[in-house]
Amino acid sequence: MKNFVAGCAVSAALAVSGSAAFAQDKLLLKTPVAFSTALPGLGTPIPRVAEQLALMSGGTLQMKVYEPGKLIDPFEILDAVSAGKINSGYATAGYWAGKLPAAALFSAVPFGPEAGEYMGWLYYGNGLALYQEMYDAGGYHVKVLPCAIIAPETSGWFSKEINTAEDLSGLKMRFFGLGGKVMQKLGVATSLLPGGEIYAALEKGVIDATEFSMPAIDQRLGFFKLVKFNYFPGWHQQATVFELLINKDVWAAASDQHKAIIENACKASMADSFAEGEALQFAAMQTNVNENGVQIKQWSPEMLEVFHKTWDEVAAEEAAADPFFAKALADLTTFREGYQLWKENAFLPRK
Repeated sequence: MKNFVAGCAVSAALAVSGSAAFAQDKLLLKTPVAFSTALPGLGTPIPRVAEQLALMSGGTLQMKVYEPGKLIDPFEILDAVSAGKINSGYATAGYWAGKLPAAALFSAVPFGPEAGEYMGWLYYGNGLALYQEMYDAGGYHVKVLPCAIIAPETSGWFSKEINTAEDLSGLKMRFFGLGGKVMQKLGVATSLLPGGEIYAALEKGVIDATEFSMPAIDQRLGFFKLVKFNYFPGWHQQATVFELLINKDVWAAASDQHKAIIENACKASMADSFAEGEALQFAAMQTNVNENGVQIKQWSPEMLEVFHKTWDEVAAEEAAADPFFAKALADLTTFREGYQLWKENAFLPRK
């Protein structure tokens, strides 16, 4: 009995010692975000990640989330994390396309992969390695983790019907990423405004039309009050990836346990954010039509062909201008060509 008690005491002491050592390894991620946490599927994932980090770590790993502009401007997040001014941030890589042309490929690709295919390439193809390589080669001192993904966005909100490519020419429109370059080729003057600035720009006539996100998100921002024609499908963003950026020194100093917790919390968030987005859209669309006077419009096959042909031109130009864009696009294209065999045979055709 004495030996048993002594053994238990030693085991308890070791357990306490181990817990104390783990508890001493504390990490607080101060995380400014690019999207309001009130926006479902777009801003809501990261507070849930913060909650899970604290729970899974027993409180030794914390994340403090800062709303857009409260700590830093959304478009400054990458530079600030890289420089160590902040130790983490949440945004989407497409915001950095002006500095890193290939960044848009890790955010949303016109006529690109849907969420399942995108995650397949990221996690089980070469996508995630290329994603990190892009930041490393660009001189950015960050660790990148995909941390949310949403399904297709709407293709845009317009004040008039768009029946031909000529109807687009001369419009001033908020547009994101590589899709924006497609629209520019079609005569649209595009700008990339943060979500919180779009409504005022529409109201003042600074822009004539906009795209931003999914119906439930756009509804929160009130676009339906000013523009009534909502176009689908979202050819420019069939899926959109969001990233958690962590300063590389902070990441290197983190314990293996904390790294694993962060990685797995973000992987869980990919599934959770996708599910949330899928669950909310039909109710928002019904409300838009039944209560807000919105007309849901579908692009004609002819217009989709115009968009697709123009995207092919943009992709070729971007690849010719930037070697890493060409490398990442070639890898994604190879993965998609293989995936097509599975896609064509495994899934029911859409009606």
